[in-house]
Amino acid sequence: MSMFHKIRLYHAALALLVTAAYLTGDELEGLHNWLGYAVATIILFRVLWAAVGPQQLGISRLFPDLMKLAKVRRLNHPMINRALLAGIVITLLLTTGTGLLMEPPPLGQFAAEVTIAPAFADDDGEREHDREGKENEALEEVHETTANLLVLFVVLHVTYLLTFKRPMALFMLFLRGAGAPAARRAAD
Repeated sequence: MSMFHKIRLYHAALALLVTAAYLTGDELEGLHNWLGYAVATIILFRVLWAAVGPQQLGISRLFPDLMKLAKVRRLNHPMINRALLAGIVITLLLTTGTGLLMEPPPLGQFAAEVTIAPAFADDDGEREHDREGKENEALEEVHETTANLLVLFVVLHVTYLLTFKRPMALFMLFLRGAGAPAARRAAD
């Protein structure tokens, strides 16, 4: 399997998990938490893959050169897509990080030996409540706001790719099977 196909599978797994986590956020808190743990795991996998894998997997490819970005004069410039990717990465990390702070993963059999209390927890491991008896709303607001910004960046990213890099977008969306060579040429 080519590297591009592996990246497409990783991308699909991350996209499905993030979408499911976003859609279950208000209604199914337990499932939402487990999906968030899965997102955190797949992000950790990607960071490790970038550290030990080929150079094209490097995380630095996801961030724009700000000097070049300031000089962009056309909408289809690759730095625009890199800026959108940077927005996705930052909001995904903030959303996942704040989610983990609010609901740390259970450690199973090791929970008796090592416990991770939620952020702003008191001695009993219960979340602190403010004077009105509400849970720490600031962390929850950051979590929800960054999740909504993530959706915005993803919509802009997909729109950019469908507009300017259609063969690659169709390949990544599994709408074009044998398009890897065309998709590679279209990549930035």
